[in-house]
Amino acid sequence: MAKKIPSRETILQLPKTDLHVHLDGSMRLSTLIELAKDRGVQLPSYEPDELRPYVQMAEACESLEEYLRAFDITCSVLQDFEALRRAAFELAEDAAMENVKYIEVRFCPLLHTEKGLSMPQIVKAVLVGLADAERQYDILAGVIICGIRHMSVQNSVDLAKLTIDFKNRGVVAFDLAGAEYDNPAKHHRDAFHMILNENINCTIHAGEAFGPQSISQALHYCGAHRIGHGTRLIEDRDLLNYVNDHRIPLEVCLISNLQTKAVDKLENHPLKKYYDMGLRVTINTDNRMVSNTTVTDELWLAARLFEFDLHDLANILINGFKSAFLPHNKKTRLLRSVMAELDEILGVQRSKYGY
Repeated sequence: MAKKIPSRETILQLPKTDLHVHLDGSMRLSTLIELAKDRGVQLPSYEPDELRPYVQMAEACESLEEYLRAFDITCSVLQDFEALRRAAFELAEDAAMENVKYIEVRFCPLLHTEKGLSMPQIVKAVLVGLADAERQYDILAGVIICGIRHMSVQNSVDLAKLTIDFKNRGVVAFDLAGAEYDNPAKHHRDAFHMILNENINCTIHAGEAFGPQSISQALHYCGAHRIGHGTRLIEDRDLLNYVNDHRIPLEVCLISNLQTKAVDKLENHPLKKYYDMGLRVTINTDNRMVSNTTVTDELWLAARLFEFDLHDLANILINGFKSAFLPHNKKTRLLRSVMAELDEILGVQRSKYGY
């Protein structure tokens, strides 16, 4: 018997995580325009419909490099404390509106220093915005500081030091983002050595625009605790088994994987294979504005593509909470609350749909 695919409205009610979401790719379009006008920043257009093609990627996007060009526009307005605070607050607010209970917001502070803000000021601005949202909504938030693959190794070391400075102050992990091709993670291993020796979590973008070798480097040279995307892990069964055996979470982002051409079409995305094999898959947005998506949209897409029912989605959502970079005791309390909420929703659905 075919599985019952839940409606988008039902998925909207489910408690969720977003473990892979970039601050500078997740602004509201209206905020981008307003900040640009207020700060005298030149945009391709100040009309939403005319600006949208420059900052929202379509399926016709040809590569990760093309996808990343939108960030030149968004970062142009995120160069002062209030702009960063507001962007962080609104991102968490938008997530809370779809019942995201925990979000990890990642960004590279080096990209926001053009107007003279120091990197600690930049991190503080984002933390203040997220704290404001936590006080107003039922959401918890952490920050992930990103190194960038094509930037210098010294930049990554400086960002690792910044991460260490904000340990236990809202920053929960260190990441390496940016174009994979010709920018191997192993070049940045000194930064990750510092992070790991300070007992800080780390995740690395890998296996998106490059093959499983990129994932192997992230794990074995840099000690990644999670893998951002991991789309091409399917190409190396031995490495896949290692990731599965060690319960290393994959931060899956369906729509952006199509836009960056990590997959040629969504039906060929390996998410269903990963799930059936028992890998710890999580579903995330990557960039809410650039990919024109939400967590609810990503989950609903996965349900329709791969015939995930409510129980499948609940398993994936629980993976997200299990994979959160939270202290064990805090994670346990959150998981208990989430499990109770899921049991209530699934109980109603079992009665409604005869599960």
